[in-house]
Amino acid sequence: MNDNQNTVRLKYLLPFRSIVFLLIFIVGAAVTGKQVKEIGSCWSIAASAVNIVTILLIVLLAKKAGTDFKELMSLEKGKNTVKKTVLISLGLAMIGMSGMYLAGFVCYGSFMPEVSLDIAAPIAVPLAVMNLIILPLTVPFAEDGLYLGCGVGCIKNKYASIIVPAFFYALQHCFIPTVFDARYMIYRFISFLPLTVIFCIYFRRKRDPLPILISHALLDMSTAMLILITSAVPGLYDSWREMI
Repeated sequence: MNDNQNTVRLKYLLPFRSIVFLLIFIVGAAVTGKQVKEIGSCWSIAASAVNIVTILLIVLLAKKAGTDFKELMSLEKGKNTVKKTVLISLGLAMIGMSGMYLAGFVCYGSFMPEVSLDIAAPIAVPLAVMNLIILPLTVPFAEDGLYLGCGVGCIKNKYASIIVPAFFYALQHCFIPTVFDARYMIYRFISFLPLTVIFCIYFRRKRDPLPILISHALLDMSTAMLILITSAVPGLYDSWREMI
């Protein structure tokens, strides 16, 4: 990657998504006349929109810095065999799920607290179908492009290049959806922190983003599928909440 001042400045984009998501829910609540928590079910639609904006922003700023998205993410063919890539991807996805269960136990005394279903709240079925495609396709490139490409790849200090991007990577999830409750926000933060740290360490050492992109897409595809199911089957979401 071109090691110039403009490229290094890409690291200042790291707080971007946290700020944007916070503003979206605050402004959205004000416009609709509802509480911030009441519009939380639209988080996946907001995420897809912000993902597209994030990708475009990275592409434009990378070009201005004399590089491109592919170089920023060290995307090259043949770094790992297909088998190794699949195994690493599945391992990372399992770590991501384990972090959520652990956070639930730490914060709520349950591996699957009731609030864990917030991300699966139903929305209009056409939006859920659309999001089943858009969310998994855009999340990896937006989030990993930002926190790994612009963060890990553009911060020189080996410790800061892991700690700082991993922190902001996990922090954004405190606002997707935004709920002004300290315990809930801590739960969301530590749900993702183990995985974001591992993502950053792996990317710094291997410069091999493909397993990360695949595992990330798998996690968000499963989430988008849950949203589609609860949206398509009336009453299912409430039944799940009662069971927990």
